[in-house]
Amino acid sequence: MKNKAIASSKTRKLTLIGIFAAISTILMYFELPLPFMPPFLKFDPSGVPILLSSMLMGPSAAISVTLVKDLIHVLSTTTGGVGELADFLIMSTFSIVVGLIYNKKHDRKGVLLATVAGTATCAFVGALANRYLLIPFFSKVMPLEAIFAACAEINPAIDGLNAYILFGAVPFNLIKGLILTVLTFLLYRKLEGFLKTYISPK
Repeated sequence: MKNKAIASSKTRKLTLIGIFAAISTILMYFELPLPFMPPFLKFDPSGVPILLSSMLMGPSAAISVTLVKDLIHVLSTTTGGVGELADFLIMSTFSIVVGLIYNKKHDRKGVLLATVAGTATCAFVGALANRYLLIPFFSKVMPLEAIFAACAEINPAIDGLNAYILFGAVPFNLIKGLILTVLTFLLYRKLEGFLKTYISPK
């Protein structure tokens, strides 16, 4: 009986990961540009099901959802895979912070604390990732001069790597995190009973 219960639990978890990945994949195609942000930095709401899956099943499940979504999306990428890599790094970081904090505090205050802390962490991680990984990688697809020229057309203050991080990557991740915080909190209020009753964070 115990083995059957474990198998049933694993099956349910895999099923939920698949459902959240499918929803997240669809939502990733609803991209919106943000004012004064570089043209290739666009917001999409696909992070909401990722954060909810982290609260439901823990960070490892949320990372799995993110990975599936980004692997599917890379098939139609316009950034040579850089956008998907950035999304995976940022949302994995976000989901780890959210999952760990929510695991300690299962209420609305916990959700707000987790998502706000996740937002701040993502801004920091995003700055490092852009400097040492993402922009160097993207420069193999598009020359640095062309990248910053495209950014300067939207925001003249972005004239180099440091300016891109300061006026592009950091504010974008902060804005993205805050929007996801609001959307996740609003949806959490509707699903609070389910989150607390049926599945405990791992």
